Amino acid sequence: MSGRFETTVEIDRPVQAVFDYLADGRNDPQFSPRVLRIERVPDAPTAVGTVFRSTVKDAGMKTAREFRITDLEAPVRIRWAEVSKNSVTAREGGYDLEPLDGGRTRVRLHNVLEGHGLGKLLVGLALAAARKDAPGFGARIKAAAEAAIVRP
Repeated sequence: MSGRFETTVEIDRPVQAVFDYLADGRNDPQFSPRVLRIERVPDAPTAVGTVFRSTVKDAGMKTAREFRITDLEAPVRIRWAEVSKNSVTAREGGYDLEPLDGGRTRVRLHNVLEGHGLGKLLVGLALAAARKDAPGFGARIKAAAEAAIVRP
């Protein structure tokens, strides 16, 4: 079983700056409290093929995660796929960015969660939790990006 969740948020910063911020997955701990540690491999600007390795805490358990960037089109699209082997993974996900008037950016985050093995029983719970938190997650992205990106 798999399923999708998404959220959309408007960030009061220019699209290129928001793209640069989100493309550097090392910023994820600023808006995702589940991410305990993250690194970019190779330690170079994010490109197709870049892997972000992280340690996350879900439901009280720490797991190792690896996400590979599968598509990158500045400043409008970032795509990834989880390559780690966990019971519930993000088969695909991404950000779609749209420039708005006044130097603002609309960001749509989406993920498709998939269960493997025992995770086939758990993916429904993970999806329900992700969907419930989606508006809050969007608000955390907005707050973190606006705090981190200096207004031009």
